[in-house]
Amino acid sequence: MENKVIGIAGNIGVGKTSLVEFLTQTYDITPFYEPNDDNPYLDDFYQDMKAWGFHSQLYFLASKFKIHQQLDITPGVVIQDRTLFEDVEIFATALFQMRKISKRDWQTYQSLYQSIQNAIKPPDLMIYLKCSVRTMRKRIKLRGRAMEQDIPLSYLKRLEKLYENWISRFREQHGSSRVLTIETDRLDYVNDMIDQIELMEHIEQLLALSRQP
Repeated sequence: MENKVIGIAGNIGVGKTSLVEFLTQTYDITPFYEPNDDNPYLDDFYQDMKAWGFHSQLYFLASKFKIHQQLDITPGVVIQDRTLFEDVEIFATALFQMRKISKRDWQTYQSLYQSIQNAIKPPDLMIYLKCSVRTMRKRIKLRGRAMEQDIPLSYLKRLEKLYENWISRFREQHGSSRVLTIETDRLDYVNDMIDQIELMEHIEQLLALSRQP
């Protein structure tokens, strides 16, 4: 079967995992989830970003590279909950801007990222989810992950700005990838049938998919 890759991109709390679950139930798609639970540095990172930022981001980069290698050899359509590009262009960049990653570590990290970029291909379809920071904070609170409850508002806003800049560059740099932007503030693709149908029609136009019986 022809391999096709869908990437789900977006800030914390925009609804990426919910969308991955909906699409895998609707279509014959193999999901790949973000390795948050496996990151041994994450709890320490949220307690002390400067001490553990580089370690945490390096773990994510290595893990995502392994996932990308699996994506490329898995037959059929596969979907990824947050891409490798976001780890670097958004989260690691934010930490560097905030001086939580030193210049020396950043140069090492960027050198590795450039090598990885040469070894992977971008998704065939990048679905970019966005919503207001207020909505993000409500969803973060509702899902109740202890390590996320004290994320500063200023950090979420910084990430959002980086996301907007990155997705514009992504469109220019990866012309072979199609990009679908979805506003999720009032979109309920989990429970609302009208929202589900509209979303499916958008995706099916961009990437030929057949719904599961």
